[in-house]
Amino acid sequence: MEVVYFAGGCLWGVQAFIKTLPGVIFTEAGRANGTSHTLDGDYDGYAECVKTEYDPEVVTVTRLMEYYFEIIDPYSLNQQGADVGEKYRTGVYSENPHHLEEAKDFISKRNDSDLIVVEVLPLITYVRSAEEHQDRLTRCPEDYCHIPEEIIKKYKKG
Repeated sequence: MEVVYFAGGCLWGVQAFIKTLPGVIFTEAGRANGTSHTLDGDYDGYAECVKTEYDPEVVTVTRLMEYYFEIIDPYSLNQQGADVGEKYRTGVYSENPHHLEEAKDFISKRNDSDLIVVEVLPLITYVRSAEEHQDRLTRCPEDYCHIPEEIIKKYKKG
């Protein structure tokens, strides 16, 4: 199994969507690339993200990027839907340089690549979000989400 991290605004809908994708084994809500290793304290530069463990025999980073681009506005800097701020920026992070190369390649091949503001960076730090944020939309389906419900459920099995 391999792991990549996707930031796409508020992580609740991102997690709800990603966990339904073919080849995805496990998801976890978290924070990528902040300066601390704790949930406590002031905002430290992190991006809300979803840790995504997947089977590379079933799905590639390129295919995951295609899915990911269904749920983000790749041109919007530090905002997705009504969620505004640096922590809601879009990004792809990994400790595996090959994942980052694949993500960059996916973006560079798009006709609109010069307009895309999705950061693609090595994962420096990761902190698991509090339990209340794990699978939040499953437990609290009425909570606000910037991703339309029909898209979140598009690949849901059964």
